[in-house]
Amino acid sequence: MKIEDNFLDQKVFDELQTFMMGAEIDWHYNDHVVQEDKNQYQFIHLFYMNHVPTSKFIKILGPIIDKIDIIALGRIKANLQSMTSNIIENELHVDLPRRSEEKLKQWTTSILYMNTNNGYTKFEDGTIVESVANRMVTFPGNMKHTGTSCTDKQTRVVINFNYFK
Repeated sequence: MKIEDNFLDQKVFDELQTFMMGAEIDWHYNDHVVQEDKNQYQFIHLFYMNHVPTSKFIKILGPIIDKIDIIALGRIKANLQSMTSNIIENELHVDLPRRSEEKLKQWTTSILYMNTNNGYTKFEDGTIVESVANRMVTFPGNMKHTGTSCTDKQTRVVINFNYFK
């Protein structure tokens, strides 16, 4: 696992953050956070799926895609979870569940945190990565993890990247 603070140049990050936290991006209701758990919901923005850009806003992610030196993309998805009265941990999962363990090992997952809040990403081994704006955590695609809600901000927003390096 690799954690990088100040991942993007501050000016580039500020522009991305303004867009992701603003009114121009369209968020879509998703009746689950993890497929197996129908007790929680979130809003998503799908940028890329199945070898095809799915968002007219994909170009805004260019500096990130260039920096992480992607060979092939699988999916890019932003998640927005609204504030809750208590932090809710979602179910442990991998982002590309329909692949075998052997194939999952070939994938890489990165999460870029768009805002600082008291939510976090928790891994199966108990490691916790706090939500800090402009932090990127990168890990093998077969590593189970989960996100949480937050209690101190209106929303917790992250962008997930699944790719071959």
